[in-house]
Amino acid sequence: MPNYRRMRGKGGTFAFTVCLADRSARTLTDHIGLLRDAYARTAQERPFRTRAICVLPDHLHAIWTLPEGDTGYSGRWSGLKRRFTAALGQSVWQPRYWEHTIRDDADLANHVNYIHHNPVKHGHVARRDDWPHSTWHRWKAGFGEAWAPPPDDMRL
Repeated sequence: MPNYRRMRGKGGTFAFTVCLADRSARTLTDHIGLLRDAYARTAQERPFRTRAICVLPDHLHAIWTLPEGDTGYSGRWSGLKRRFTAALGQSVWQPRYWEHTIRDDADLANHVNYIHHNPVKHGHVARRDDWPHSTWHRWKAGFGEAWAPPPDDMRL
């Protein structure tokens, strides 16, 4: 069994990709209300700041900032997955997820752009403005359209 290494620093900002076991499923968007409830309950129980998120049919991307002195993002994902699975009545998740420690403001900007461009990349919509399940509209309101680089400038 592989020995996965996870960042164990105190606090910090992290980017995640969490996938369904069946990558052809539409479970996350078909049951977005259940996912939102599981997400909110997890954040209420063990607070974190969502910097950006985009939910696609078969996976999601998120950037979280944990409270200072807190290292428990793994427990948060476990709780969220468990809540969603219980509400749905079936197990749907891949057992692992991808995690990246955000190093600086440029790294954060690159990951936020990647996350918000993902529905376009996967062919779900022609423009990120047309995808309802992301924080793009909040980012756009705060920074304006010019903040996001064109799709050919995506570095991730």
